Amino acid sequence: MATHLGAHLASLRDDLRFQPVSRRIRVSLGGHPVADSTAACLVWEPHRIVPLYAVPVADVSAGLVPVDNVSPPDPVPSVLPPMQAFEIHLAPGQSYDVVVADQVLERAAYRFEDADLGDHVLLSWAPFEWTEDDTPVMGHPHDPFSRIDVLTTYRHLVVSYDGQVLADSRNSRALYESNLPTRYYFPPEDVRMDLLEPSDTRTVCAYKGRATYHSLAGVTDAADLAWSYPDPLHDAEPVRDLVCFYAEWTDLVADGVPVPRPESPFTRRGG
Repeated sequence: MATHLGAHLASLRDDLRFQPVSRRIRVSLGGHPVADSTAACLVWEPHRIVPLYAVPVADVSAGLVPVDNVSPPDPVPSVLPPMQAFEIHLAPGQSYDVVVADQVLERAAYRFEDADLGDHVLLSWAPFEWTEDDTPVMGHPHDPFSRIDVLTTYRHLVVSYDGQVLADSRNSRALYESNLPTRYYFPPEDVRMDLLEPSDTRTVCAYKGRATYHSLAGVTDAADLAWSYPDPLHDAEPVRDLVCFYAEWTDLVADGVPVPRPESPFTRRGG
């Protein structure tokens, strides 16, 4: 029987997974070195879909102080929020505070009991500055098993929310990103920008850059419904200034055929 690769990879989500990398990984905080390694591993913890870096303890120049672990939530969500709640770990190990100069970053490191990773320490992403070789990296580590492709599509795409058309275009961009639904980006002239209002929300993607958001004006449940990349990274340059809507929250009709809303970590439960 053939193996459905996507389903197989998803079935491993409850496991502790790792992949050695050959690139040089450097970590710092406000100009102070934290770690410098050419023997790092990418680690996907159980119930996590985004990896973090674990580096050999010998390559860590910051102080590591053992502290009590945080108990995981009960029940444990099927997917823990990417890049959030680093202090929650589902694989056995030990939490550490990280001491850099006169700063103490609480539970910003974790050392697994696992035999393959026992001499490495996992570092939280958010507090630190990261470079892969000599390139700064934002958002999260570059995942060798993930990528994005942006393709022009002339399909007739109509996006609506609660019956209100928000976008109608025959000249959009389809952005394909590993393990996520297809995202359609629309020229602003094909979007009802008069129905949208800017949001203060900002997010960061390692492959696309920094996103700005728009909400559907006057609709509480439609906050941060759409986003754009005004200054994208290289791979996402084709979607610069285009507008994308959450496919999980809106209705899409492609060439006259309704497209089911996808399931993803961004699906609204009970909504």
